[in-house]
Amino acid sequence: MAIRTLCDGVKRRDFLKAGVLGGAGLSLENFLRLSKAGEVRPAKATSAIFMMLTGGPSHLDTFDMKPDGASENRGEFKPISTNVPGIEISELLPKLSQCADKFALLRGVSHTQAAHPLGIQYLCTGNQPVPSLQFPGYGAVVSKELPGPSDLPGFVAIPSTPESAGYLGVQYAPLQTNSTPKVGKPYSVRGLSLANGLTVTDVHKRTQLLHDLDTKFDRIEKSNDLVRGLNEFAQQAHDIVGSPRSREAFDISREPRAVAESFGETAFGQSCLLATRLVEAGVRFVTVTYGGWDTHSNNFKTLKGGQVGALDAGLAALFTTLSERGLLDSTAVYVTGEFGRTPKINPRSGRDHWPRAMFSILAGGGIRGGQVYGASDKNGMGPDAEAITPDHVAATFYHCLGIDSTKEYHTSSGRPVMILREGTVLEKLF
Repeated sequence: MAIRTLCDGVKRRDFLKAGVLGGAGLSLENFLRLSKAGEVRPAKATSAIFMMLTGGPSHLDTFDMKPDGASENRGEFKPISTNVPGIEISELLPKLSQCADKFALLRGVSHTQAAHPLGIQYLCTGNQPVPSLQFPGYGAVVSKELPGPSDLPGFVAIPSTPESAGYLGVQYAPLQTNSTPKVGKPYSVRGLSLANGLTVTDVHKRTQLLHDLDTKFDRIEKSNDLVRGLNEFAQQAHDIVGSPRSREAFDISREPRAVAESFGETAFGQSCLLATRLVEAGVRFVTVTYGGWDTHSNNFKTLKGGQVGALDAGLAALFTTLSERGLLDSTAVYVTGEFGRTPKINPRSGRDHWPRAMFSILAGGGIRGGQVYGASDKNGMGPDAEAITPDHVAATFYHCLGIDSTKEYHTSSGRPVMILREGTVLEKLF
């Protein structure tokens, strides 16, 4: 997926750097050296997929249409019925309309952060941004709380993510693919695939050499927290590279062609397929980032020209495939942007930033599909009644995974901080 520049002149990749070490992504070996397991928690879901639609998608043109609203707000698209009586979404989403029974649609989600960086931080953590502290993203928390198999990475970002490990430390940062797969083609990830003729036997030999060298540094290892973990993390890297399960999970060419094609041939669609394969293999957390929603001008042309179509095909296939493979209950799915867009159409045929009303989607992990939770007012300008905040959605997402969002962590300086400072579980979604 291409790097896009947001309206405030900041490149989207600058936000994505927040979740990586040194802004260049983590290689597999470095990732594992800076990663360690947390505590197991019983849960309905054992894995999660988080989809961040950076730029801020228009709620009025997708999942929260107002056909009877003011003429200057309505836009060009018409609502269509879904397979759930009484629920309508945009005509640009025909495939999602036929699997609406598999997800819950949240309308009238509302907050006050109208700038991309702040909105992204908020929606990727569930905590309102503060200058004094960088909160960990969902993937970092799940990596800490739900350790996965040793021969699989715990947190994968496709192709990258604005999520940061925050005060939890870079050991919980994601393994970023830095690219997206293509239909029917083997997919390689730097640091994971065995390239340039390298074999598993070569890896074994190099691992033994490292072991021999490490024994010479026992005295240093005992006095340094970072060095102390090198042997453990090197072994994990060896386990993953040498693991057929890991290599097969990333290889989407193993999917039947009919399944792969159902996701669409776009980068986003194939990223959804990869996310599905990864959670099926046992990866605990996968983030898919899909930009291009910052439509201050040509909103309708952009959305109709393929932006929404890719979302429709990829997301519908993800829900359907997870369900058919018996994985939807055990996989919590959260789809969101950082905010919605203005109800009033501007002179450039676009819509501007509007955090007062937006949509989010939740599925799996005990969430009851085929429902709409919350509502916006008649023109989509704000909540119709009590607002749903990103904090509430985040608490619900964690609840799907059996994670108590009131659990207290400590920063490196010893400061106690709860996973979420605000927000309660939306019990009626279950």
